[in-house]
Amino acid sequence: MAHLLGGEALHLEYPTKVVFDSISLGVNEGDRIGIVGRNGDGKSTLLGMLAGRTEPDSGRVTVRGGVRIGVLDQADTLVDGRSIGESVVGDRPEHEWAGDARARDVIAGLLGDLDWDADVATLSGGQRRRVSLAALLAGDWDVIALDEPTNHLDVEAISWLAAHLKKRWPANAGGLLVVTHDRWFLDEVCTMTWEVHDRIVEPFEGGYAAYILQRVERDRQAAAIESKRQNLARKELAWLRRGAPARTSKPKFRIDAANELIADVPEIRDSVSLRSLAVARLGKDVVDLLDASVSYDGREVLHEVEWRIAPGERTGILGVNGAGKSTLLGLVSGEIAPSAGRVKRGKTVQVATLSQRMDELDEHLDSPVRVVLAGLRTTYSFGAGSKAQELTPGQLLERLGFSSAQLSTPVKDLSGGQKRRLQLLLVLLSQPNVLILDEPTNDLDTDMLAAMEDLLDSWPGTLVVVSHDRYFLERVTDQQYAILDGRFRHLPGGVEEYLRLRAAQPAITGAEREKPAAAASPALAGAERRAAEKELSAIDRRLAKLQTEIAALDARFADAHDDYDRLLELQRTRDAYVTEVASLEERWLELGEALDD
Repeated sequence: MAHLLGGEALHLEYPTKVVFDSISLGVNEGDRIGIVGRNGDGKSTLLGMLAGRTEPDSGRVTVRGGVRIGVLDQADTLVDGRSIGESVVGDRPEHEWAGDARARDVIAGLLGDLDWDADVATLSGGQRRRVSLAALLAGDWDVIALDEPTNHLDVEAISWLAAHLKKRWPANAGGLLVVTHDRWFLDEVCTMTWEVHDRIVEPFEGGYAAYILQRVERDRQAAAIESKRQNLARKELAWLRRGAPARTSKPKFRIDAANELIADVPEIRDSVSLRSLAVARLGKDVVDLLDASVSYDGREVLHEVEWRIAPGERTGILGVNGAGKSTLLGLVSGEIAPSAGRVKRGKTVQVATLSQRMDELDEHLDSPVRVVLAGLRTTYSFGAGSKAQELTPGQLLERLGFSSAQLSTPVKDLSGGQKRRLQLLLVLLSQPNVLILDEPTNDLDTDMLAAMEDLLDSWPGTLVVVSHDRYFLERVTDQQYAILDGRFRHLPGGVEEYLRLRAAQPAITGAEREKPAAAASPALAGAERRAAEKELSAIDRRLAKLQTEIAALDARFADAHDDYDRLLELQRTRDAYVTEVASLEERWLELGEALDD
């Protein structure tokens, strides 16, 4: 493959730290490279050097003649006072950019719900990010370098971006460099992974799942050099292999090698014990939303939400920005009262919220971390049954990646990711039995996300998560719901089903959002509606049973690995189940749309 750009013997250091020590690497035609590593190890710096934004202290960056490099960094570079259109296509006349198929695709994919003539100063952070991304992608580049492109994007926009980058160039053309903590995105788009650590850049073939397998093999060969990271990576690999059929059916890595590596890794969560402990702590009643509706200024945000939250339930919430996710969380936590209907709360319920604002840290900003820990309880019980363990706050912080040297750092001087981890510790040590996580993955690298997931695996309580990080959402929750047009609905097919539902919805303009939800009359009524609801409920139960059956079959594959006839029989049974699931989901969507009309 033809060389596009590269670095030779790159060395970079700051007064107190060597960032890179004589590294050499290259980007060839067709490379789609994901860059991962701990926060602070130099991922963005590496991207900046290769893109020509940062000068190394020694060594050189070479770029093939004529290669055009487009860069999206984390800084907001939009100029207030300019319209969205001017920010994206500049002064190009309309007939020129409108005749460009790529520009039309980018504008439709990222900006379809925005007013083309609106001043960018009026946009939210997420909307500004979409405009910046659209401005880059509308251009013609041989290499695109993206620094955290999924920040502030919702699940739909991330899915669109992945699809766009996969088809942007022919298979053996163009080059992509992307720094991101979004593991689903890495797996979906990247064919190579660079891990930045300890002043070097280590290459791995494949996306995130393949990288995890190779890292486990590397760590095993290196014995116990980094035993804690190894154990977390093996647990992550176990989930990747035992996860949803849609994930495990893809040939992401060698199945035999993966099975051997995780043979002694137990299921990631002891669901039975955790649920039993949750019932003991909570009783049978947690929070019930009973036909709860919420309106603001005459506009209905949530319409007759019916949700009975069970002890030990782990639920992910999906919805576009402004759909009402925060309002729903407010109903659960008690911060918002319904305009109609009611909220019933169990007597022993203690709700804690990991918010995006980090309010929990405000009173501690001038205190060193060790002083904050000194004011907490001495131990905290984690896990259930034989896996239960008592951990001190210091041990919990260590599991979340804090070193002993960082304990003397004032809270205000911590990085964004460190503050996020300390905030999680304070929330957990308040002993809630219902935990709400509102966009918890902000500012965390992939290793710290794995550490947080590991901690949550042994947390015995009810968990409600709102996140645009698809991997995290699927990893820590057992079911997903969506808010669509103010209505709350179950997603038996998870995130994929949500994306299908959203794609089937007509584009909603700002003016249409202001129309009262009651303006439309239901297409089904009376006995016909009751019959449809009954069938929908039956499909939900059958889908849940099929997913259990498929999971059980997947577990039996390993036992029959040397019996070809048995494997063939299991595969036929599994294929039949998957076919039935697809048929039921299609019918489920038809019924759901009819009931929502």
